[in-house]
Amino acid sequence: MADVPGLLISAPSSGTGKTTVMLGLLRALAEDGLQVQPFKSGPDYIDPTFHRAASGRHSFNLDGWAMGAGLWQAIASQAAGADICVAEGSMGLYDGVATRGQQGFGSSAETALAMGWPVVLVLDVSGQAQSAAATALGFRTYRSELPFAGVILNRVASPRHERLARLGMEQAGLPVLGVLPRRGDLALPERHLGLIQAVEHPDLEAAIATYAAFLRNHVDLAALRAAGRGLPVPGAAALPPPPAQRIAIARDAAFSFTYPHLLQGWHATGAEILPFSPLADEPPDPQADVVWLPGGYPELHAGRLAAAENFRAGLRRHAERRPVHGECGGYMALGAALIDKQGTAHRMAGLLGLVTSYETRKFHLGYRRATLKAPMPGHAAGTALRGHEFHYSTILEQPDAPLAAVTDADGTPVPETGSLRGRVSGSFFHLISAEETA
Repeated sequence: MADVPGLLISAPSSGTGKTTVMLGLLRALAEDGLQVQPFKSGPDYIDPTFHRAASGRHSFNLDGWAMGAGLWQAIASQAAGADICVAEGSMGLYDGVATRGQQGFGSSAETALAMGWPVVLVLDVSGQAQSAAATALGFRTYRSELPFAGVILNRVASPRHERLARLGMEQAGLPVLGVLPRRGDLALPERHLGLIQAVEHPDLEAAIATYAAFLRNHVDLAALRAAGRGLPVPGAAALPPPPAQRIAIARDAAFSFTYPHLLQGWHATGAEILPFSPLADEPPDPQADVVWLPGGYPELHAGRLAAAENFRAGLRRHAERRPVHGECGGYMALGAALIDKQGTAHRMAGLLGLVTSYETRKFHLGYRRATLKAPMPGHAAGTALRGHEFHYSTILEQPDAPLAAVTDADGTPVPETGSLRGRVSGSFFHLISAEETA
């Protein structure tokens, strides 16, 4: 087992600029000839696609609440052959849930501790100067055992502002690894679930190149590399197996949210992945053993999906003989109707009786534990699954049998149980892993 040094880029909260730092750092290190392995701490299926565009390597999630030790080891082993790992945290450094999961509470600090990666804290110093050091010192000492590389000061307004902020950091004994001037043109486009998808960015390559140049000009890359530490990369371990040998998977701007470790596991075992585009009115491959509709943004493309007759007919033909499963947006597309934000109802596949509304919006966010009441592709009845839910759509009708008994991270039941009708199943939770048995 070889040692691969790493760093975890985190912040006191969301919205501080850590994604810009992450993408710029990935590209700058790759431009320097390094093999850079990106990771994302916590549940997120959008950021890893940006990481891959910046680094040239697949990015993988590490999640202490949703993942057992075996899956964690299998994902960590993806760093084999890399020169350095760079992970992006989620929310604030210590943010997690109240009830312990398979290994922890889901915080980025837990990921840093488990992997031995020193934390680089990105601080938005807008509206403060020396006081920023008190914030950074609190994060540094909150868990004394946490490895800590230093801080990057973001959104610095002037040389005087920088001088005062640096003074505070020096008095607190905290290394300053970079100082980023305030720039309003570096923000990534967002929509209701966070960043837009990488494939939708109007000029992603130019944006990432700009971030890399910005980091080179204002961050000590040599000091960052020198700060990298880590534990030995474990030997190769098995990622989750595929739900079938031939998997027809929807893949376009409406359906793209699948966790990279699942796809990697499917590929590694020799499964045949058969992508198709519902937005292009393509039916799933008739030779597929299972059809998988990932999450995404069907609410933004409801009219086109309603007009996709070939897609719906192919889906119905497949469901007569073999399983179909949908997650979140894919679940919505399997239903009877989807109501868009203007209140217009659009016909969906009709394989489930589900009716959802994006007009009647309610924020649904959090970890989910689902115990299956019936089989779904790849998992037997009674299996306990871990994942998360993240959407704004509301269920108006859900007449079919529930797929699972679903709770939040604290064990409180939630009403979004998923649905089952014949060979068709779906749920609002995004699958991350099956619970591991001792």
